[in-house]
Amino acid sequence: MQRLFAALAACALSVVLVQSVPFSFAQAVSTTRSAPALINLNTADAATLAREMKGIGESKARAIVEHRQKNGAFRSVDELALVKAIGAKTLENNRSRLTVGAVGPAARSVSGKPGPRTPPSAVSAGPGAAKDGAGGR
Repeated sequence: MQRLFAALAACALSVVLVQSVPFSFAQAVSTTRSAPALINLNTADAATLAREMKGIGESKARAIVEHRQKNGAFRSVDELALVKAIGAKTLENNRSRLTVGAVGPAARSVSGKPGPRTPPSAVSAGPGAAKDGAGGR
């Protein structure tokens, strides 16, 4: 009799616990989803841009890639507005899903195009090098 009573008490407790925790399948799905991956404007191809961005079709996606190839990497998401046919509304509709990755300030020159490399002659030869550039002659 005690076993029966203990079993009934355990079942009753289980029912109370299950009912006290609100749960739905939608909650289970929403808690297991991760945040959407960011779209890197500097690495995404036209197909990815067209598929993942709101209001961007194949032609606008190609324009973004062509702008990047012509002018170098985007330094900020705001530079997307410099692409012909991309307006402020399109930028704002996609801003939260966009990134430019890690682009350092030296990645571009003042003109916006990739800057020249530092010539080897401009690199210091070390602590024993002549300061006047004469090479100790």
